[in-house]
Amino acid sequence: MTLPEGRRSSSYTRLLKYGFTDPAAAERRLEAPALAARRTDPVLLDALGTTADPDLALHGLVRLAEALDARDGGDRQALMDTLVTAKPLRDRLLGVLGASEALGDHLARHPGDWHALVTYEAADLNPGVPEFEKALADGARGGREAGLDAADALRAAYRRCLLTIAARDVCGTTDVAQTAAELADLATVTLRAALGIAAEEQPGDAAACRLAVIGMGKCGGGELNYVSDVDVVFVAEAKEGTAEGAALQAATRLASRMMRVCSDVTPEGTIWPVDANLRPEGRNGPLVRTLSSHLAYYQRWAKTWEFQALLKARPVAGDLALGRAYTDALAPLVWQAAERENFVPDVQQMRRRVIASIPAGQVDRELKLGPGGLRDVEFAVQLLQLVHGRGDATLRASGTLDALTALAAGGYVGRSDAAALDAAYRFLRTMEHHIQLHRLRRTHLMPEAEADQRRLGRSLARVLQWPPGTEPVDGLGREWKRHAREVRRLHEKLFYRPLLDAVAQLEPGEIRLSAKEAGNRLQALGYADPAAALRHLEALASGVSRKAAIQRTLLPVLLGWFADSADPDAGLLNFHKVSDALGRTPWYLRLLRDEGAAAENLARVLSAGRLAPDLLLRAPEAVALLGDPEGLRPRGREALEQETLAAVNRSEGAEAAIVAVRGVRRRELFRTAASDIIGAYGRNGSQGAGTPNGERDPHVRVDTVGDAVSDLNAAAVAGALRAAVRAEWGETLPTRFAVIGMGRFGGHEQGYGSDADVLFVHEPREGVPDEEAAKAASAVAGEMRRLLQLPTTDPPLHIDADLRPEGKSGPIVRSLASYAAYYRRWSLVWESQALLRAKPVAGDAELGQRFIDLIDPLRYPAEGLGEDAVREIRRLKARMERERLPRGADPTTHTKLGRGGLSDVEWTVQLLQLRHAWAEPGLRTTRTREALAAACAAELLSTEAAAILDDAWVLATSVRNAVMLVRGRSGDTFPTEPRELAAVGRYLGYEPGHVGDMLDEYRRTTRRARAVVDELFYGA
Repeated sequence: MTLPEGRRSSSYTRLLKYGFTDPAAAERRLEAPALAARRTDPVLLDALGTTADPDLALHGLVRLAEALDARDGGDRQALMDTLVTAKPLRDRLLGVLGASEALGDHLARHPGDWHALVTYEAADLNPGVPEFEKALADGARGGREAGLDAADALRAAYRRCLLTIAARDVCGTTDVAQTAAELADLATVTLRAALGIAAEEQPGDAAACRLAVIGMGKCGGGELNYVSDVDVVFVAEAKEGTAEGAALQAATRLASRMMRVCSDVTPEGTIWPVDANLRPEGRNGPLVRTLSSHLAYYQRWAKTWEFQALLKARPVAGDLALGRAYTDALAPLVWQAAERENFVPDVQQMRRRVIASIPAGQVDRELKLGPGGLRDVEFAVQLLQLVHGRGDATLRASGTLDALTALAAGGYVGRSDAAALDAAYRFLRTMEHHIQLHRLRRTHLMPEAEADQRRLGRSLARVLQWPPGTEPVDGLGREWKRHAREVRRLHEKLFYRPLLDAVAQLEPGEIRLSAKEAGNRLQALGYADPAAALRHLEALASGVSRKAAIQRTLLPVLLGWFADSADPDAGLLNFHKVSDALGRTPWYLRLLRDEGAAAENLARVLSAGRLAPDLLLRAPEAVALLGDPEGLRPRGREALEQETLAAVNRSEGAEAAIVAVRGVRRRELFRTAASDIIGAYGRNGSQGAGTPNGERDPHVRVDTVGDAVSDLNAAAVAGALRAAVRAEWGETLPTRFAVIGMGRFGGHEQGYGSDADVLFVHEPREGVPDEEAAKAASAVAGEMRRLLQLPTTDPPLHIDADLRPEGKSGPIVRSLASYAAYYRRWSLVWESQALLRAKPVAGDAELGQRFIDLIDPLRYPAEGLGEDAVREIRRLKARMERERLPRGADPTTHTKLGRGGLSDVEWTVQLLQLRHAWAEPGLRTTRTREALAAACAAELLSTEAAAILDDAWVLATSVRNAVMLVRGRSGDTFPTEPRELAAVGRYLGYEPGHVGDMLDEYRRTTRRARAVVDELFYGA
């Protein structure tokens, strides 16, 4: 409570100056009898004012003094006298009480432990395992004498030792690395004592086996937190005369009891959880294995991350000779891990998984796992160790800071970068320690409350010696953000920048990798041809030009993005080509340097397959689209057609016009492909650049691509029509002319490699003879097809008119009256089915609509199809299944004609339309998914069946789009080349190494769809 200004006492004001946030409560505590005559001592008040939280420190001191009073008033007097006269004790005790509420609780429960803080710094500056063994043994013995059982006595003794570590830490006597090492040593001793308790309780088990406890993680690396799971692995062997099975059972009982001693919560608190989940097979595997069993597992089954975890393994308790045999046996496997297939993608995937596991509301507060946090430093250092430690034994350090020092000494990290990363890591670990110290709880989150941030800021200011006058909360936030930014920057740079040093003459003093070392690093990153990659890097980054300097800034990050793709070599090669084409263009490198999204987008596009890079290399200026917030949004049909027709009107001659048309189509096809690859569409179809493929709704994605490609192809057909008319007739053709889209074109469902199925219809203008009109229409259709089929390096747009009456034998163009006569007399049921997707796409809009009016009664027959017509459609479908599937094709993975593929779903939906559209207006659509939804709404099939068919159709369409993007040519089956298949998997949202899951999911989805088709289409 804060008093009004006029009622504040002089002591109240003085307490405010000392840093108390609640002077009224502080005044009451200073009046406590236990403080006696020392309550106004300026030495005591000054010391309280320097603590992290003076209110907390005073409260803890009062509780300690009162506890001593209750036990032994003389000891309380000794405490108060020593506190005022001995600065080391004063700094240590009050420093701990002001930083740790939990240790204040311990002292209130065990007030005699204040004597552990009396020793001067010279005598206990750097305690290690021997000193902690003695202190823990003495403390445990005293606890037993006081009536505690062995486990609780160990817990109380552990807290007493922890008290001494925290005292040195908060006073700045030890730095964070020393503190972490002391905590790891104390954990080592505690594990040994806990195992001793287990052996004492279970002597028969102890006599039956040799049991070694292997420290993992921060415990193994000698860099433990105040509160952390202590990761261990157990290895055991039978003693002479004991069967192996019995020995393993005995060892398991010992290990389990040891874990409970450390992990159980009692009135004395808990020490820390012992976590054995890093063992082979994790929590599903046996708790204890023999050495040969461990070795067999790591040789055959272990994943990359398990070798990464073994970097920090060291024997800590039990049979140390057996523990050393374990680490010696596994070390060669650890240092071969970088040679494993998908090594770097596996490590990167693990890091992504860690970030993805953070709750959204905590990402900005996460010191350990978040971007720019401790795990970024650890992952980067461990990755470099695993890659280069194969041939350089000096890098085989278990601690992060020791490994970083070795990497800098060996030239794998620049000295200035290593120093900056070291400083950032120490700062973040100090923050983590002091956050945990408050209540001795396992947390890595920046506290949200201002009071907690203030205490943390004051604590760090004292330890890190911030400049006087630094405001605690602001200083804390500023320093944290600065160090996090530095970690993010260096995390991206560490693994890639030295590659450039290997091929380019950089600033004096930079360390250079040898060509062999650079090649090893590229190979570990997943580059299949490291020698070629080095040549590209040399061409891009060598020299003293401004272009080379900017490239050297960009490439470390780009190399990481390329390595994150299915084909890093292709990404780097394509970047080299684009840079050669645009390197002298002033805006190109500036765009990539200044617009982070543009550089990342470009890297994703260049390494995702052949189609988008090929399009970009034919029009490099399209790179500009990647830096524009609106650049990846597809343009509408009206805007595309307007631009295309304007380009045709400006051109001299039909062939020049078609070049202009293709230019517009090329750019728009690249825009669509790039946005699809990058993930520019969120779950609801709204733009959101950078969204991972796997996080986007594939249904929205397929619809977006289908609309965009169909619109740009319609604009290209309109442009070809205008060019053909202008070449011969100027502005006026003797007959009205319309192009009707069919198949996927009419259904607005085209993919990147789709043909344009069309019908051509004309109607003579008034006064023009039918023969002249027909001749002109035929000439226009022929010229359109010729222009669109001229040789080009662009993806072709084939005009296919085979769905016309009489097929290839019939005239390519008919008048509207001719169509009416034919459909009235000769139309077959398959033609009614084909016309379900007919829609005008170019030419005379009014004529196109009259054509639609003509065919509506045919495709939506009154009262639906008769049974004979239904049988004919089923017969045609069965014949197509028998005859049209390519020889050797796998019917379970062929996206068009295979089981549960596009043909199955589309014929089923179309049969529903032919039978019921006369009565259900919602079915009168050219789009498959819309018709399927309408059929479900009309209860013509169940919601479950509709969802199964919809999912299968979307998945098959997605695979076709992915194949075209990856291979640069259309295909109806999954690629057989491993990198191409992996790239298709990445497009569909599957992480590296999960190609088998993709194929299994495809077969499962289409198998379910085929079952629905058999029921709905064939009536099975």
